Amino acid sequence: MKRRLFFLLPLAVFAIVVVALAMGLNRDPTLLPSALIDRPAPDFALPGLYDPKTGLTRAELLGGVTLVNFFASWCGPCREEQPALMMLSHEPNLTLDGIAYKDRIADARRFLDDLGNPYRRIGVDRSGATAIDFGVYGVPETYVVDAAGRIRYRHVGPLSAEDVERRILPLVARLDRRADKPPTAPH
Repeated sequence: MKRRLFFLLPLAVFAIVVVALAMGLNRDPTLLPSALIDRPAPDFALPGLYDPKTGLTRAELLGGVTLVNFFASWCGPCREEQPALMMLSHEPNLTLDGIAYKDRIADARRFLDDLGNPYRRIGVDRSGATAIDFGVYGVPETYVVDAAGRIRYRHVGPLSAEDVERRILPLVARLDRRADKPPTAPH
């Protein structure tokens, strides 16, 4: 009996590992959990990329649906997502703000000059403190913030046209409709 157990135990462990790996293959790696979903965006005030006085603050995220995109000139996937961001910048019900993450100002400016600037405002997060407050794992990372300043969605990695069509735009439409509704009176 002990000899049989000796042979079956490794087989059982192997089977458990195979099942765990198979389950992991079915998960979307861009859907990392965030403790901030449905909570207010962190408070921050960043200097601007082109003019330090006109940066980006949490208060400027209020009033409409805003997409906050963390990017850097040294980030290859950030270059990859730039066409999707340029497409989003033309959406009438959405504001696109950028945060240059741990980047040199001249390099971030050159990056946007070369690939196009989709952002309304750009804050510079040289220390990475604002990214830490948002829970950023790495760039690029994108957050959808509703009109009340609450984070409603987080996308890790480069946005693709498919991500925009399947996830971002439907969510923006739902949030925009919700923002247009007048508050209901209590009964």
